[in-house]
Amino acid sequence: MTRYPGRAGRYALRLGSLAAALGIWQLLTSLNVDLWLRFSQFPTVADVARAFADRVTGDDYWTDLTDSLTRILTGFALAAVLGVAAGVLVARSRLAEDLLGPLVEVLRPIPAIALVPVAILLFPSNEQGIVFITCTAAFFPVLVSTRHAVRALTPVWEEAVRTMGGGRWRVLFSVVLPGALPGIFGGLSVGIGVSWICVISAEMISGQYGVGYRTWQDYTVVDYPGVFVGMVTIGLLGWLTSTAVELLGRRLTHWLPRTSYVPAGRAPRRAGTAAPAVPATPTPQEGVPHEQLV
Repeated sequence: MTRYPGRAGRYALRLGSLAAALGIWQLLTSLNVDLWLRFSQFPTVADVARAFADRVTGDDYWTDLTDSLTRILTGFALAAVLGVAAGVLVARSRLAEDLLGPLVEVLRPIPAIALVPVAILLFPSNEQGIVFITCTAAFFPVLVSTRHAVRALTPVWEEAVRTMGGGRWRVLFSVVLPGALPGIFGGLSVGIGVSWICVISAEMISGQYGVGYRTWQDYTVVDYPGVFVGMVTIGLLGWLTSTAVELLGRRLTHWLPRTSYVPAGRAPRRAGTAAPAVPATPTPQEGVPHEQLV
């Protein structure tokens, strides 16, 4: 069986896939291919690269970048704090669930970008309105993920802390929050992506400066290479911020068992040890898969 490449090989494979995609883009646009999709209307990779080089040498590009990052980080930080707090409260308090639960379920399906008119009416400046939309976009994924993660915790851990004399706050910081961290960071990963979608859309509608605002302005003046520069910038910013959230989550949940990809038909094993035999009866630890005990 062919062995899957190591880390260097995987990075080479990823770069190769990206280079292949860019090559196909350049080929289709330079040959003006029009089968069903009209690639003749697209700028080439070389056109986008030249436009990108021109933009990064100017001050407007970095001003737009700073404004968008400030908006996204402010709104996302507020959503993270409020979403985690509300999720824990709803999950552990019946009163909070009865008071906030119906309101959350009614508001959650409303797209955050649909709140642009509400933000314009509520806030005295467009800047505050865009931060509000960004915060709202990330708030509900974080809240729902936190609520489910807290409810999924086994009560044995809380009972153990209370047996040793721990109070409500000790249970919260020793059991609830650490145990729910994987689910919380799942919601944060979703929330940061949704936040980027909404902040760019809000900047297009009512922003002044920002990557979304500049991308829309390029579209209105038929500067299609500039539009693609904005799209590439948005993609890179989204990738960097989501990667940062993922790395922070791994750092804070380092105690979790990590699994790696194993090809079908091959059982995971530790280096230098033989594959363990699977017992015919369940292991003493309830709810723990046998693979995690070896």
